[in-house]
Amino acid sequence: MKEFSKDDLLNFLPRFRTFVGIDSDGCVFDTMEIKQKDFFHPNIIRHWGLEAIEPQVRAAAEFTYLYSTYRGLNRFLGLCKTFELLHDWPEAREGAALPDPADLRAYCDSGLPLSNATLLAEAGRTGSRLLAEAHAWSLALNDDIDRNMPDPPPFDGAEEALQLVSASSDVIVISQTQAVSLLKDWYRDGLDRYAAVIAGPELGSKIDHFTMAAVDRYPPRAILMVGDAPGDLATAQAIGCNFFPINPGREVESWRRFIDEAYALFLDGGFGPEYQERLNHEFKALLPGTPPWKRQGEDAST
Repeated sequence: MKEFSKDDLLNFLPRFRTFVGIDSDGCVFDTMEIKQKDFFHPNIIRHWGLEAIEPQVRAAAEFTYLYSTYRGLNRFLGLCKTFELLHDWPEAREGAALPDPADLRAYCDSGLPLSNATLLAEAGRTGSRLLAEAHAWSLALNDDIDRNMPDPPPFDGAEEALQLVSASSDVIVISQTQAVSLLKDWYRDGLDRYAAVIAGPELGSKIDHFTMAAVDRYPPRAILMVGDAPGDLATAQAIGCNFFPINPGREVESWRRFIDEAYALFLDGGFGPEYQERLNHEFKALLPGTPPWKRQGEDAST
């Protein structure tokens, strides 16, 4: 199983005129619900002793990691946002001693690649107890997933799409899933053969991945991001390329639409403005920005 480095991105050699970056969790693999609800969230509760507010922790974590504009965040960004939401929720704040997320926010905003290695280094440099705890949580989470999580299947249509795309475009995996899990998923069923590089957060952000591998090698309309999270859309907009969403809860339909319609349009010169806007509108409508407990409060006050 090959482990990839930044050199694999910086020295990437195009074979085709078009380039496709594809996300992994929740996009190719049906991992998001089970990984979050059975592993991420219980480990947050256990690690910080938040059993007294388990319903609130689960609600905040599910909103952050699954059902909102924050879907698809790097695990440390998601952890920080979860704590911030809990601090802003009186029932949670009054029910347990919550960790102050300030040190974690500073790390997440530092510009460093958000990985176990950089987190450990920052914990040592700053002496932050929270960063050390977050590092221990992340290692325990990886171990729990590795030992106990069933192998996630790819969504129906995902491998067919990968076969189609890899025959006419250069393909790399662009993800914020830790490499230890990411590589395991792609190599397990041989899907790695469709991608030239499998890039996780250890190699930088998704924008970093595109910048190193594609931005100066292909015109923007010859680059496509395929993803299931708002961060994927933001990445595509930042580099000015096409974006095709794998809509949460409608993944199989999305892959069929990609195979039957979208990929051919991309090869013909990229998505037109109206088509791209329609895709973006459908996608954004599925992922709200306000937590349900706040929306309920707003509804009650009107």
